[in-house]
Amino acid sequence: MLQQRVITAAILAPLIILAVFKLPADLFSLLMGMIILLAAWEWSGLIGIHERKQKYLFLLALILPMLFIQLWTQFLEATYYLIETAQQGIYQHAKKSGWTSISTFMEYLNVPDVRYYSGIIEWLVVPAVIFWVLVMILIKHTPNGVLNLELTTKQKAWMGGAILVLAWMFFVRLRLLYGSEMALYLLLLIWAADVSAYFVGKKFGKTKLAPEISPGKTTAGFYGALASAVICGVVLSLIYKFPLMNASDIILLSVLTVLISIYGDLFFSVVKRKSGQKDSGSLLPGHGGILDRIDSMIAAIPVFYSGIYIIYWMIENAQATGTTQ
Repeated sequence: MLQQRVITAAILAPLIILAVFKLPADLFSLLMGMIILLAAWEWSGLIGIHERKQKYLFLLALILPMLFIQLWTQFLEATYYLIETAQQGIYQHAKKSGWTSISTFMEYLNVPDVRYYSGIIEWLVVPAVIFWVLVMILIKHTPNGVLNLELTTKQKAWMGGAILVLAWMFFVRLRLLYGSEMALYLLLLIWAADVSAYFVGKKFGKTKLAPEISPGKTTAGFYGALASAVICGVVLSLIYKFPLMNASDIILLSVLTVLISIYGDLFFSVVKRKSGQKDSGSLLPGHGGILDRIDSMIAAIPVFYSGIYIIYWMIENAQATGTTQ
């Protein structure tokens, strides 16, 4: 099993890294979208959707908001054009018809440029982060309660669809807005945490982390993953020679991201346990399905993105006010 995992990882990791650095933005978004849709297909099976027609409808329900997000800028441009055209049309018609009050009103009407509101989409990260923090709290304090929680298939579909689409969106935006290096760092951070948790847990693990949910995970592996996050944050800070304040922010964010990713993994373990399946699929030898491979990443992405957003915001504010960080 371990040999298969290593071989599969050795093949996939370079391909993913190559995609992160070489693919144009639209193709990268398309590739990540396809991976998310494969994971969504597996999710549909885990929650009890087995008919192909229903599975395709579930995928379509995800594709539509993904297209809207992908074309968000174009949507705002089109909206601005329609508003401007309508305003001019009403003004010209009122002027020709002698409706002075209306034409004067339309002439001086200052309609806000909707293109300035493109950043409103960033607020979608808030419900995503809140969801994963709640998942962590519930699994940590009431694992049996989480296992006994009963949701309808429709509720599970909505929940899974939302977390998958938001993970896709914010990973694509992370690369687009903060660079390929930051996207790669997130990947390496989660990969290092997974590897550390596996080997440290195998070597020193005695106490189970959440035996009701995943008997294989140990507290030793848990702390090994967090230690790897600290090391990754320190290494990144040394490479880029971050000031102490920024370095501490990166290290803290790395630890929080890995912490949430561990409980994200446990969340998907709950879903698999309730469905009676060990793996979400069998597409990846040694790893199971796509969802098995990216479960922790799905939880980590919104938390990491929100942290990077805040760190950059603080740096920009510090630079604007002349404060050193």
